[in-house]
Amino acid sequence: MSNKDLIKKLTSKNKTDYEPVAHQLINTPDISLFEELVNQDDFLFDFVKRNVSQRLQNACNASNYRNLLALMKVYSPFYEDFIASTLAKFADEDLTDELLEIFENGTEAEKTYCAKYFSHIKDPLALDFLREGAFSENENLSSNCAATLGAFEDKESFELALNKLDSDDDFEIFKGVNFLIAYGDKTAAKKIIEVLDKSSMAENIAGEIPYLIDLFSILELDTVSGLTVINYIINGLGEILPLSTTIDYNLYSVIEDLANNSQNSAVATVLTNAREKFNTLTENDEYLFDEDKNTKNEVYEIKELLNNIKICGNIDEELRADSPFVFTALDFTNNKGAVEKLLSSDSQTLVLKSAEILKKLGGWNETLRAKALQHVTDSNIRAIIEAL
Repeated sequence: MSNKDLIKKLTSKNKTDYEPVAHQLINTPDISLFEELVNQDDFLFDFVKRNVSQRLQNACNASNYRNLLALMKVYSPFYEDFIASTLAKFADEDLTDELLEIFENGTEAEKTYCAKYFSHIKDPLALDFLREGAFSENENLSSNCAATLGAFEDKESFELALNKLDSDDDFEIFKGVNFLIAYGDKTAAKKIIEVLDKSSMAENIAGEIPYLIDLFSILELDTVSGLTVINYIINGLGEILPLSTTIDYNLYSVIEDLANNSQNSAVATVLTNAREKFNTLTENDEYLFDEDKNTKNEVYEIKELLNNIKICGNIDEELRADSPFVFTALDFTNNKGAVEKLLSSDSQTLVLKSAEILKKLGGWNETLRAKALQHVTDSNIRAIIEAL
C-alpha cells in the first residue's frame, strides 16, 4: 500500500483503519510515511491534524517511544507537541543526555524538537544550546528556543533581546521582537510598542504584539499605546498581516469597545482609518479570494460594524506634529490651514506628507513649496517636494 493510501487511512474516522497505521508509523519507525504526513500539513484541516497527533501519541509506549528520535529528522509544528511531550513522559537521564547531544550536533529540525523537549525537562545543560538557537534564521527553532528560555526564566537572553530593540537594523529589531513574543514576559510590551514609530517594519511588529498581550489589556494600560498598535495593525491588514488575524486579535470586539469613545479625536482617527480599510478589503475579491469562510465572515462583520458606527471626534485635532496619528489624520482631512502649519515640522517625512496632501487638496503653491523646503535637508525628500 502506498504512503498516500496509508495517510488516507491514518486520517480517516474509522478506528480499524487508522489505528494499525499509527502503530506502523511509530513501531517501524516509518520515516517516509511520517514525511508524507508532514507534506500534507497545508492540505489537512487543523482538527484532522490534532486527531492524527493524538492517534500517534496513543501508539507510543515504554517499548517504542525512542523511535520518535528517528522522526525528529522531519519537522512539523503540528506534531512537535506530541513528540516532545511523549519523550518527556518516558524521560530518563540517558534520553536527556542523548537529546543534549542531538541539540548540539543535530539538524535544525532535530534541534527544534529538542528545544521543545527541554521546555518539559528543564535541564540547565540545555541553556547554552537554547541561547544559541534563540536568534536563528529558522523561525521554528528560534521560537521554540525563546519559549523554552521563557520557561527557564532566563534573564540573560531576555536582556539580550531587549537590547536588540535599540538597534538601527530593522531586522535585528524584529529578531528581538520575535524572541520577546515567544519568551512570553508581558513586561516587554512597553518597549516593543516604543519601537513602532522608528521602525520601517512597524506593521509587522504591531501584528506580533497581541500574541504577547491582548489589545484590550494594552488599551487599559495606556490608551494611546493601544490605539497606536491597533492603527498599525489596520494599516498592515491584507498587505502585510493575514486577514485571519482579525479573529486572533478579537478585532471586532475591540472596535465595538472603541466605538463607545468615538468622540475622542485619536479614537475617531483610528476608527475612520479602519472603516476605510475594511471597505477597501471588501470592494473586490482581491483580498478575500483565498480566505476561509470564517475569515470572510469576520471581515464582513467588522465592515458592517464600522459602517454603522457614528464617529463623533474631530480628526483635525490630531493634525499636530506630536500626535502618533498625524499621518493617518492627514489622509482624511480637508483642513488646508492645519496642514500648512505642519510644513514647519522638524520631521522631514511629515513635511513631505503634508506637502503631498496640500497638492491633493488643491492648496499647493510656490510660497508653500519654499516654506516646506526651508525645513528639509534630505536630498530625496527635497527632490520630491520640488517635483510636486
